[in-house]
Amino acid sequence: MSTHGTVAPTGPSAAEHVRTVLARAVSLSLRTAGQEYDLIGLHTVGPDGDITLRLQDATSPAPHPDETPGAGQAAVLEFTDIAPTAVRGRVRARVTVVGRLTPADGGALRLDTLHVRLGTPGGTVDVSPEELARAAADPLAVEEAALLTHLVDTHGDTARQLLNLAGHRVPAGVVRAVPYALDSRSITLRCEYPGGHCDLRLLFPAPARDASEAGERIRQLLSEPCPCRHHSPTRSHP
Repeated sequence: MSTHGTVAPTGPSAAEHVRTVLARAVSLSLRTAGQEYDLIGLHTVGPDGDITLRLQDATSPAPHPDETPGAGQAAVLEFTDIAPTAVRGRVRARVTVVGRLTPADGGALRLDTLHVRLGTPGGTVDVSPEELARAAADPLAVEEAALLTHLVDTHGDTARQLLNLAGHRVPAGVVRAVPYALDSRSITLRCEYPGGHCDLRLLFPAPARDASEAGERIRQLLSEPCPCRHHSPTRSHP
C-alpha cells in the first residue's frame, strides 16, 4: 500500500512553484515536430520567466546544426524537479511549458510561452503566462540542493531531531526520515514506512532570505520549537 502526504496550505502558489523549478533546473527536454532533445546547461530564465535556449553555444553540447530547431516552430519544454537527497519517489514536480520559438539576441531562441502546467504527486494545475510573469522563485531555490545534501552528509541526526518535534502527529512505524525539500519558509522531511511514505513540513519561525538564515532557522526549530507552526502530514491512498 502506498501513501503520500499532502503539503500544508501555506506553501507557495502554483506560479511560484513553477518559477522555483525553473530557477534551479539545469536541464530540460525540448520537443518540436518530429524531434526531441535533452539540453543541459543551454537555457536561461529571465526575470519575467521568459526561457531562452542557446542552441548554437559552441562551448556546450547542442543538437547537430542540421537538426537544430528554428524560429517560428512550436515547442514543448519539460522540466523535472528531482529531490537532491536519496528518498523514495524523488520526482517532486514536472513543469511543461508550451510555446513558439522566436529569435533572440546572439542567435539564441526565446520561447513565447502560451501554456504552463505544473504536475506534482498531488495533481496537476495550469498556470497562465501572466501569473508566471508576476511570480517570483523561492529565495533558496538555487541553494536548496547544496543545503540539503550538506544537512544529510554532515548533520545526520538533524532529521531524527526534527521528526521528534512532531511527536504523535506522525503515524507510528517510520523506518527512516530524510530531508526532502527546503524553502524560505520551511523544511520538509520524507517519512518512509515499509509500505509507503508521507511528508512532514515544519514551518520556520520566520522566512529565511538566504542559506545562512536557513541554517539559523533550522537551529531555531530544534532549540525553540513552536508546535503551533508544525504541520503533520495527512495520508492519501491511491
